[in-house]
Amino acid sequence: MGQNVVEVGVPKFQLLPACEDDHEGVIVDMKEPMDPNVFQAMLKASLSQWKLEGKKGAWIKLPIGLANLVEIAVKEGFWYHHAEPQYLMLAYWIPDTLSAIPANATHQVRIGAIVMNDKRELLVVREKIGRYWGTGIWKIPTGILEEGEDIFTGATREVKEETGVSNHCVGINKHYVISHFQAFWCSILRELDIYYCRSIRNLLM
Repeated sequence: MGQNVVEVGVPKFQLLPACEDDHEGVIVDMKEPMDPNVFQAMLKASLSQWKLEGKKGAWIKLPIGLANLVEIAVKEGFWYHHAEPQYLMLAYWIPDTLSAIPANATHQVRIGAIVMNDKRELLVVREKIGRYWGTGIWKIPTGILEEGEDIFTGATREVKEETGVSNHCVGINKHYVISHFQAFWCSILRELDIYYCRSIRNLLM
């Protein structure tokens, strides 16, 4: 069963069992049958708790045998993200901000920007969220290309968003195909990512 939430003067609620992803979100991997009324109560309690905890995206993986729970989740604000023959993945953006949940795709194209000035000084950043947050690790600006976005534009945008620095793309250094367990889904899906690393000449540093 899920976790308990107990507050003074407030009844005990069960939370849906969930694991955390690398983007301050949670994933619920439903496996056992559940009464729809119980699921609805647990989902409401879970969403309230996740919002208090400052969570971002919420994911629910429903196998085909639990399709009776889909309507309940949708009424609570979840939407279809993607589906496979044996399950449906639902998504929900918890904060009162524009959703940052990426669109579904069989692959993601990630971009890394190597930004150097004429002194051969390298531009690096520390992540505010993600797997490297709080580790003290410095890294090059990275991100995911948006749908329909070319590599040049994506590299420039990521550097601008993460550092505020304007730059000029010179060319592609490397591209890699990386096999890894997708962080969003806690190893539920195995994906292949295509990763481009770009040389960028900075004109202001």
